[in-house]
Amino acid sequence: MKRLVYLIIVLGPMAWAQILPVEQDSTKVEYIIIEGDSIPRRSIDLDEVILLPDLSFDNRDARIRYLILKRKTLKVYPYAKLAAERLEALQERLATLTRKRDKKKYAKVIQKYIEEEFSAELKKLTKTEGQILVKLIHRQTGKTTFSLIKELRSGWRAFWYNNTASLFDISLKREFSPINVLEDYLIEDILQRAFQNERLERQNPAFDIDFYACVNKWAKPKNKNKS
Repeated sequence: MKRLVYLIIVLGPMAWAQILPVEQDSTKVEYIIIEGDSIPRRSIDLDEVILLPDLSFDNRDARIRYLILKRKTLKVYPYAKLAAERLEALQERLATLTRKRDKKKYAKVIQKYIEEEFSAELKKLTKTEGQILVKLIHRQTGKTTFSLIKELRSGWRAFWYNNTASLFDISLKREFSPINVLEDYLIEDILQRAFQNERLERQNPAFDIDFYACVNKWAKPKNKNKS
């Protein structure tokens, strides 16, 4: 008994010290070093990952239509992306010019550059590809092709009217609306899959697209109750 009391007296303070809270240094900050990056970071930013639904088709014809739409979308998307980049560069440059004469001169330079860069390829587009391009230009710029012509008529009117004459029977006012149009949802689905597998270089749309809302509306439920 005396030995037990002795152990409690001697070891008691030691045991109690082990469970006392240890004051932390609130000024201590942990940093993360990423290989190849010389700047220490306190956190790592992760890209948003969209969970894509499994593809499901009613029949073979529906699957073939999707694959055709996929081929056309992958073909014209780079043009829409490049158009958005050129538009941004054009607007930034025009904003630095004060004289109307300088703006008109620069717009002509851009017009010639775009014609040389795009015209040969655009002439090869089919009507369907042209309409997809019109939609994707709206996705990437936030403006319809018609409004772009109207707004930038000094720089782009000749380009669109002269080199896309074959597209006049499609709507240049067409907007991209995956929440309202099934084909647009399929195009967005194709783009998201191509972004994730790095087949296409991602460029964020000019406006918010709630992809999950589109999925909830258009994607078929996996299990259907049979009546």
